[in-house]
Order: sequence, then C-alpha cells, then structure tokens
Amino acid sequence: MATILVIGGNFAGLTSALEIKRRLHDDRHRVIVVSNRENFLFVPSLIWVPFREREIEDISLPLRPILESHGIEFVHATATKIDAVNNRVETTAGDFLYDYLVIATGPALDYSLPGLGPKTGYTQCVCTPNDALAIREHFDRLVENPGPVVIGAAPAAGCTGAAYEFLFNFEYNLRKRGVRDRVELTWITPEPFLGHFGIGGMAGATSLLRKFMDSLHIHYIENAELVEVTPNEIILADGRRLPFVFSMIMPPFLGQDVIRNSPGIGNAKGYVPVHDTYQHKTYSNIFAAGIAIDVPAPFVTPIAIGVPKTGFPADEAGKTVGENIAKLVNDKIDLKSRPFVKIPGLCVMDAGHKEVIIVSNHLMKPREFAAILPNPLYDEGKRLFEKYFLWKTKHGYSNLP
Repeated sequence: MATILVIGGNFAGLTSALEIKRRLHDDRHRVIVVSNRENFLFVPSLIWVPFREREIEDISLPLRPILESHGIEFVHATATKIDAVNNRVETTAGDFLYDYLVIATGPALDYSLPGLGPKTGYTQCVCTPNDALAIREHFDRLVENPGPVVIGAAPAAGCTGAAYEFLFNFEYNLRKRGVRDRVELTWITPEPFLGHFGIGGMAGATSLLRKFMDSLHIHYIENAELVEVTPNEIILADGRRLPFVFSMIMPPFLGQDVIRNSPGIGNAKGYVPVHDTYQHKTYSNIFAAGIAIDVPAPFVTPIAIGVPKTGFPADEAGKTVGENIAKLVNDKIDLKSRPFVKIPGLCVMDAGHKEVIIVSNHLMKPREFAAILPNPLYDEGKRLFEKYFLWKTKHGYSNLP
C-alpha cells in the first residue's frame, strides 16, 4: 500500500491531501500532512485584519479535525530536508518515508533589500498574521499623528494584487477616521503600467486604476525600482526619495528553507520545477503545487515582477496533483495536464468599500476571454467568497470549485 506525504497545509497542500484521499477509495493507503502551522489560514482576508474588520480566528480553521475526519494523518512539525533518492523527508518530529511526496510549502519572504521588512527594516508587510496585527498599532499611531505614507511592491514582489487591495482599504479607513486630508498617499510599483498584476495586464485595467487613483488623490509611480529603505525614506533607483511615516511594501517571495536545503529539489530561489502535471522534472514520484512551483514569467518587463500564485490557482493545482497521484497509485499513466498559465483567472479585488471582479479563461496571455468588472457601490463579493471557502474547507469538500 502507498504512503503519500504532503508538506504544507494551506490552499495547495490541504486540497491535494483531501483530493488524494477522496480519489483512492482504499483506507489502506496512508495520506500524511506535515505542516508547521496548526491552522488553515484564508490568506486573502489578511488585508482586513489591520483595520479590525477581521480577527485571525475569523479566517482560520484547525487542520487536525478537518484532516482526521477524512482519514488523513496530521503532524504538526517543520520539514527540514528532502532526500529524494531515499524517499525520505526529515522533520522536527522525526523522519518520514514516502512513496509519493507533495511539496506545498508556501512562500518565504525575501527581505534582502536594505531596510525592507518589519523585523530587519522599516517597512511593514501584510503577508502573515503577526505582521497584519502589528500594522494595527502603526495605523492607530498614524491616525493620531498623520504624515506621508508609501504603499507598494518591491521588484519581483510575490503578490502585487494584495498590495493594491491593502492600498485601497488603507485609503478608505483613513477617510473613515477623518484624517485622509492630512495624509499624502503614494503607490509605488515595479509594474510597467498599473494593473499588470504579474499576469501581463488585462484590457481596461490600466485606465480603470488610473482613474481610480486620481479620484482618490493617490500619487502613483510605475516602473518604480525600490533599492533601499531608511528609517523615513523610500529610495528608488532613479534617485527619488519618498518620505514616509508609515510604509507597507510587498516583498519578493522565495521557496521555503526545506526546498533550498535539499539539493536537486528546487532552483536557486527555492521553487520546484514541474511539468504541466505538477510532477517534478527529475523525480517522478514528487509533485508540487501552489507558491512552491517554479512558474517562469511569460513576459519581459524593465523591472522584475513576480507571477502571482494565489489561492484559486493553488487550489486548482492541488486538485490536479490529487487526481494524478491517485492515478499513479492505481497504476494508471494517463496523467492530467493542467498548465499553470492556462488555469482560469478568477479574482475579486477588494478596493475599500468597492470591488473589482476579474475573470479570464486563462491566467496568462494569450486569452480568448477576459473581463474586469468594477462594482463602485459595495464590496460583498470577496466577503461572500471567504465565507464559502471557509465552509468548504471546514467540511473537506475539496472537489467543489
């Protein structure tokens, strides 16, 4: 009987594990999830935490009951090294042997630029629960003593879209607190134009965002190459220095240490090279999904931009991994091919009591269909999706959209 080991328990890892177990139809096969976190986190909702619209417990679910109710073993530990030759993973809870391995370890945050990051530098980040909670205190201090704010993304940032959402929610909450007129707000982005999003852009997105920025009196700098942060200035490569009393900058992502500590598993950035089946290009019994996979950008920009490997494509990749591993366990070789760039684009971008719905038949160009639909009156779409996805996850309904 097969042992399938899944490293990671969020979008891609949880979906992979549930789909593998659902498709195998044989309780003699073991599925084990090793995760350094005990809870599933609905990461897209972290943008609301700094403004007290969500608490972390509102967007989290304990992993153990979800997995064990579906016959999946859960180990709360950190994976430290993968030995692909001997089919072994070293963890802080001991070593685990596997027949098939799924790497769904999510991102490490790259704060190598001087002055970048909340622990070693002077900028904040909304990528983790602790950092999102820390921004609350900074925001409260800003309301008491308003000053210039710079929000944006560093070169090769991992998720520009989330930085846009934070920007618009930040601006909205400044207005709610009655201090917007005393805060000069600047957006900086490595994108060659607003609305590139790391997917090559979409028709109408640039003009929509420019009008939106102008209407909210937000300054913006495209092709902005951040090179250094001092205690009170953002420094760009062209010599511009932007003063701030608060700054949130989305950093680049890297693969997790377990990949970078394992020779032959990932590339220099710690991402796993995979085929369109999400099967490792060297080791056929290793799969990867979510942020852990290597997705070369299908475009060239003057300043590097990260490809977004967000919740929806991670969930879709996890389903493909689950289907393909179940096939291999059952001695089938007709694996499903699902190129990452051809996964449909589906995103509800919250814009501070407004929202923009983005839909396309492919995440990347070329596309046969793409639409960007602004809703200037309400922002319920993402909130409803959050509720749906948490309900689906709590009950282990991995097969649902």
